[in-house]
Amino acid sequence: MFPETMTNALAYGSLLQHINRYSKISYEDFEVCKQYFNVEHYKSHSLVVKAGSVVTKQYYVVQGCLRTFLPDDEKDREYTVQFAVEEWWASDFISYYSGVPAVCQVESLEESILLSVQKADLVRLYQQVPQLESFFLRKLENAFVAFQKRILSNLKDTAEDRYEDFLRHYPNLDQRVKNYQIASYLGITPESLSRIRKQKMK
Repeated sequence: MFPETMTNALAYGSLLQHINRYSKISYEDFEVCKQYFNVEHYKSHSLVVKAGSVVTKQYYVVQGCLRTFLPDDEKDREYTVQFAVEEWWASDFISYYSGVPAVCQVESLEESILLSVQKADLVRLYQQVPQLESFFLRKLENAFVAFQKRILSNLKDTAEDRYEDFLRHYPNLDQRVKNYQIASYLGITPESLSRIRKQKMK
């Protein structure tokens, strides 16, 4: 693990580059922004968000990999909703925006460095740095489009097509997560995923 000062510099530098891809921000405004974001460290297989809790934070992935999933204890299954790797965001957004208890859990699949921001602090930040509101609005729009595309894909595409889309959407992630987690994301069995992979290798 990097020393704390180096880790913080890495984290905030990553966030600055990420914001600047969508909405240019001055050094002075970013210094204000930094006051509202906290660096958090999670070991591999740690829970970042627990089902049943009311979620007040969203997380930016500086380093590592998160998985958002719906646990089904009755069927002893998990339904993977999203993976979040470097420069992605994660949370239980239903709980975050609605204030209801979370139904999903977010876990770190790898040792992860995250930046968290409280919902209430974002409101204050929008008032101090207005262009950040347009950044988060664009981020929300992109997320909505991505989720709707995924719903449509699950309705009309074959498992093979969904796997190809997964590889495009998450480059190299198949080397970082377990097969059953990918299969869960695709809505197929691990056996079906193995069959699809064998066919691709021919």
